Amino acid sequence: MRACRSQPVDRIPVWFMRQAGRSLPEYRRLKEDHSILDLCRKPDLATEVTLQPVRRLGVDAAILFSDIVVPLMGLGIEVDIVPGVGPVFADPLRGKGDVDRIRQLDAEADVPFVLETIRQLVTELEVPLIGFSGAPFTLACYLIEGGPSKDHARTKALMYSDPSTWSDLMMRLAEMILAYTRAQVAAGARAIQLFDSWIGVVGRDDFEAHVKPAVAHILDGLQDLDVPRIYFGLAAGELLSSFGSLGADVIGIDWRIPLDEARERIGSDVAVQGNLDPATCLASTAVLDARAQEVLRRGGGTGHVFNLGHGVLPQTDPAVLSHLVELVHDWNGDG
Repeated sequence: MRACRSQPVDRIPVWFMRQAGRSLPEYRRLKEDHSILDLCRKPDLATEVTLQPVRRLGVDAAILFSDIVVPLMGLGIEVDIVPGVGPVFADPLRGKGDVDRIRQLDAEADVPFVLETIRQLVTELEVPLIGFSGAPFTLACYLIEGGPSKDHARTKALMYSDPSTWSDLMMRLAEMILAYTRAQVAAGARAIQLFDSWIGVVGRDDFEAHVKPAVAHILDGLQDLDVPRIYFGLAAGELLSSFGSLGADVIGIDWRIPLDEARERIGSDVAVQGNLDPATCLASTAVLDARAQEVLRRGGGTGHVFNLGHGVLPQTDPAVLSHLVELVHDWNGDG
């Protein structure tokens, strides 16, 4: 928590996006009998999956095991997570008439299992729990495209051709996300991360005009809770100059840009999180160590939370992640 607030720390903290799940054999055993959404809906199982990497890896934070589509499911929107594909929506949004489907979320009534999972976790964890949500643009992409997309053409077409409907959709999603994340904090989450997986398809001017207001609304709406607010955008190097004024305490950085250059682009006194290339964990120990030490050097110490630049790859050996945690914890700045 101190690192998220750019305060001095005794050692660099480390956790991994997607640390709970695919690379852990204990998770794969659970997946033999349960779908991802089944695991999300059952608090005892979601609690167990969240705890697994904390026990095994020694990371400094847990991140709630869930999925970004869960609050949309809570609104009654039909979605499935198809193996090898991702979220698939049965009835994509196509225009103004569909936007009313995004109503306000009552987290206790609509997604009680998420809050119960958090309440269970805070009784068992000795490290902070990070809650999360998808960010408005990424959720809009899934809703409009109906699933993953290479070009997000339908999404951008709506943004350009009907800015009023687009703005309505984004602010409805922002209000839903704000209710969802505030409820997570009330249940015991000690930080919130917004994942914007598809934001890299947007140019800087369009981000400022069509995306930033909704993200800033969420972050501003969390400010009174006094928990660190983390915003992670994938492939967003050209947008970093816009991120500094979003209102986040921490900006997550992917592996495409060195952390010191990212800080310069952000141009404000916020912490950074990242940003080792996940594929480096598949390389030799010598390569992994050298790359991780370079990330630590460029991270600059204060105001740096070590992480990967995206999620843990499924084929990653958990022993490599444990080694990486030890390396980060032992870092003294000399490399």
